[in-house]
Amino acid sequence: MDPVQEVERAMIAIRRSQSRRVLSRQADVDPNSVAVLDVIEECEQTGESCTVASVRTALSVDQPRASRLVAKAVEDGFVRREADQHDGRKALLRMTSAGRAALGQVHEVRRQRFAEAMAGWSVREQETFAKLLSRFMDGFAR
Repeated sequence: MDPVQEVERAMIAIRRSQSRRVLSRQADVDPNSVAVLDVIEECEQTGESCTVASVRTALSVDQPRASRLVAKAVEDGFVRREADQHDGRKALLRMTSAGRAALGQVHEVRRQRFAEAMAGWSVREQETFAKLLSRFMDGFAR
């Protein structure tokens, strides 16, 4: 089989079996809130401000859907809105301590599932896979 076709089939299988919904249910956290928390965490890691527009872009949804997702995360107590000191029209999204705890649970479940999937792999195989998968995603994002 063509390697590109194999990657496509593997990515479809990953998407189906490891969706946010599946993993977040295992951590008992609303999957929509997890999606927002993932975006906020990524913004924090890159030093960017996080807004509803950031959520819209990262999740490839329209503005009304992004607003509803953020509103749900706020309602769940995982996210709070803060006024942007530089632009009063924008609200910045910040993770609450409850949001950090919930996302921590999700990370734990995800990592456990990934570790189980790589059980029996050597450390070198795991490192190689991590490097190649990261490189693939960098290329895919472009």
